[in-house]
Parts: sequence; structure tokens; C-alpha cells
Amino acid sequence: MSKPQRAIERAFATCRREKRAAFIPFLMAGDPNLAVTGDLIEALERGGADLIELGLPFSDPIADGPVNQRAAQRALSAGTTLSGVFEMIAARRRRVTVPIVLFTYFNPLHARGLERFAEQAAGSGVDGVLCVDLPPEEGERELVPTLDAHGIDSIYLLAPTSTKARVRRAAKASSGFLYYVSRTGVTGEQKALADDLAKEIRQIKKKLPLPLAVGFGISTPEQVKEVGKLADGVVVGSALVRLVEEHGGESDLAERLEARVRELSAPLKRR
Repeated sequence: MSKPQRAIERAFATCRREKRAAFIPFLMAGDPNLAVTGDLIEALERGGADLIELGLPFSDPIADGPVNQRAAQRALSAGTTLSGVFEMIAARRRRVTVPIVLFTYFNPLHARGLERFAEQAAGSGVDGVLCVDLPPEEGERELVPTLDAHGIDSIYLLAPTSTKARVRRAAKASSGFLYYVSRTGVTGEQKALADDLAKEIRQIKKKLPLPLAVGFGISTPEQVKEVGKLADGVVVGSALVRLVEEHGGESDLAERLEARVRELSAPLKRR
């Protein structure tokens, strides 16, 4: 008997029927504070998000560039905790209907205890977890089955440097989708996409049983359109986090964010 379809799978299936890629915006939870984050994730959905990635602020974010590092520090300075993030998501879940994926490092999960983390994540309405610093062969031992038991998808990263064996391992450990890092290095906006990105995406998609989302450095509608022709999902992070940084104290922040997300996602949704 097949498993019931989960929220992330349904979201990608809907986009596939509409013959388009999913738009996946990223924000740092707790930046500038958790109450505002709640307003902002609602704005993301209104603007056109098909899924939402929320970063859990961490003191040593090795995969993040300067923009996201500063966001994590602002969130931690504002008193953001893992429990607070769960409470915020749960409070907004009736109004935010799209899947929510937590982008995190392993330390907060380990400190909480994997079973307790998975139980609380599922109870708050989290649909997926992307743990950036836990290799899939280690994740398969405990994290993946623990999350799966609570109906939460495990998502793993692939990169231009991933070997064929690594691609197979990550695909085996993942559910929901796989996240392809469009370049080596850390997160951050870039003026142009890698010259060989199209070729790399086409090659790697042939080997995958799951949707492939592409992120790291995508920041303009033109780049979204270009990647959307190749991938199943397009992730925009630093450009939105920078908007929050620049306008975090302003009363129209949510409206600004909604308008920017609508602008970025529009190339994927035009018929």
C-alpha cells in the first residue's frame, strides 16, 4: 500500500500540472523578531510562494554568506529560540497553507534530541527539514527515519562537486525534493549564473527520482526565469533577507516583501 501524499509532494505535483517550477523563498526565522517573521511568511504566500524555507538561526552558520549570517545574528540577538520558532509556525499555520521547510544545522537538533525535535516540528506544522551539515549517510542512521516517522521530509543538498555516488546517496536519503546548490561556496546574491549551470542541471535531473530545486545566488526575475526552465523549483534567499535587513524597522516591510516575491515569482506563473 502506497504512502499518502505529503504536502511537499503535493506542492510540486501542482506546479508540474501547471507546467512550471515552484517558487521557494527563504527567510531567517526571528529576523528582525519572531512576531514580524510570522507576518512575513504570510506575505511570502500572498506574493506567490509555493513552498517556504525558514532558516533556524545558528551561531556558526558555515554555509551562509554575510547577508544570512547577519540575519542569524539579528535573530539570536532578538531572543529567537527553537521553541519560539515552532510556536510562531503553529500560530500562523491556519493562514499559511504552503509547505514549510526548516533550513538548519545539526547542532540545534542534536541539542533538542531528534525524537523531541521531530515531534515538535510535526506538531507545529513543519513539512520538511534540510540539515546542511549532516551527510546523508549519517542522516540515514537516525535523523531520516525519525523525521519520516513523524511525516516530515528530509531534504539533502547536491553541488557541482557531487560525485555520482554522492548523488545516489543523497537521493536515497531524501524525500520531498533535492536542493541543488548552483555554485560552490556560501549563500549570497550573484550578478550572473554559472555558465555551465544548465548543462549540470540537465545531467543531474536524469539521475533523480525526486524534484530538483536550485538555489544559492538567484536574485532577479531574469535568473528565476532562466533556472525555472530547467529545474523543478527555484530558491531565492539572500535577496529577500537583504530586503528585511534594509527595511526591518519599517511598518510596510510585509508589503514590500510581498511585492518583491510577486515580482520574482511572476516569470514562473505567466501563462
